[in-house]
Amino acid sequence: MNQTVVLSIIGMAIYFAVLLFAVTREKKNTTVLDYFFAGRTLPFWALSITFVASWWGAGSAISTADLAYTDGMGAFFYYGVPVLIATFLMMLGAGKIRRVGYLTQGEMMQARYSEPVAKLLSVMILIFMTFNAASQMVGIGDFFGSCLHLSYVPAILIGTAIVLIYSMFGGFRAVVLTDIIQFVLLTVSAVVVFIAGMYFCGGIKGIETAAAAEDLHGYMDMGSGAQKYMAYVITFGCSWCIQANVWQRISAAKDAKEARKMTTMSFFVYIPLYLIVVLTGMAGLVLYPEGAPAGGIISSITTDYLSPVLSAIVFVGISAAIMSTMDSLINTAAMELVLDLNLGKGTEEKKLRTSGLATLAVTVVALLIAIRIPSILEVSWIASDVITTGAFVPMILGFFWRRGNSKGAFASMLCGLAFCLYNLLIALGVSLPSFWEQQSALQVGMGMGISAAVYVAVSLLTAPEYEKADAFIQLASGKKKPLEEM
Repeated sequence: MNQTVVLSIIGMAIYFAVLLFAVTREKKNTTVLDYFFAGRTLPFWALSITFVASWWGAGSAISTADLAYTDGMGAFFYYGVPVLIATFLMMLGAGKIRRVGYLTQGEMMQARYSEPVAKLLSVMILIFMTFNAASQMVGIGDFFGSCLHLSYVPAILIGTAIVLIYSMFGGFRAVVLTDIIQFVLLTVSAVVVFIAGMYFCGGIKGIETAAAAEDLHGYMDMGSGAQKYMAYVITFGCSWCIQANVWQRISAAKDAKEARKMTTMSFFVYIPLYLIVVLTGMAGLVLYPEGAPAGGIISSITTDYLSPVLSAIVFVGISAAIMSTMDSLINTAAMELVLDLNLGKGTEEKKLRTSGLATLAVTVVALLIAIRIPSILEVSWIASDVITTGAFVPMILGFFWRRGNSKGAFASMLCGLAFCLYNLLIALGVSLPSFWEQQSALQVGMGMGISAAVYVAVSLLTAPEYEKADAFIQLASGKKKPLEEM
């Protein structure tokens, strides 16, 4: 076992000990509001940090850099552009989301539409969060395996166990606290790897020279990725702007003003973070001219171009990026089980016990998915497609179109979900007719178009629900007091 691996293991052990100490020293949860929303007492900057940490994970730190090695600046469209689009949309809608006062998306949709709509949405969110958590487990398996010379399954088990232990100890408050620690580590690590990569590759000039020598047209042009990644821009952008773990952070804000400040701060932090990752991947074109290294660009630069001490620090930091995303996804999926699917009944003490068990159950299911489908991109697509085609239209229009009703929303969600599952069967190898390319912009557009058409048509053909719709829309617009002030 070489010095870098030994120091990385020691660093991870220290990191885990610090997280456990911080979590166990925190105020003990006494209610479900504490467990999933930290009692709505956290400042906007803390929520912003956990927002950034919850999205800047395996796809950001690993997949984007690897894609940038091949596609250059265009790889910014893979994760960076969807994140910025989703965050910008939430900047516009954060006030409405927070003003309605409901804790979860399920509660919001029950107030706007009906209980069946809320339950169906909760099932979709649960699928989405569990699959997304699995994608982070794939990332931790790949990264731990490459840096610590472990096989895939043991690497996943170790990384997931760390997240599970501290998540069960403290719930959302623990997630936020650990995300702050993890954000500092991941930022330092990203900057260190970026500086090392740019220094040894000769900077932007070195990358330009290598791209010209390889005859890679458009390598330095960010717009070159627009067409290739448009399906991901649409799917990821739409699904992430309604992502339950981010709405959870908006709902956890003290008020609508704090919610807007949280999303605004996050938007401007994301820009340099994603540019750093893309440029680091592009530096690999110079550093690894013979082809992309098996362990990935990030882990390879870490082990090949940094000292053992710096390598260990970066290892902990990148691991923190992945685990900070995983913990928020698991926590939100557990929240869906306990609050929206009503597994948490009885006294607050019983609900808290159920919350811990739900966290464990989600983790185990996500772990099985990650072992079965060891691809970050494939698992992320499955997760996002479910929520984009199934829930985006009725959720967003529910805040603005008063004629939309519960029958329209339910029919729209069922059709969107059916379309998504049909394409999933094709992707899994089932021989079914398909008139569009799989995982394409056309597929996404058709799915969302069918969902929107069904929502509008069924709503117009059935009786309106103006009283319920007006009450919800007035609450979101601020014309009515939030629930907690009534």
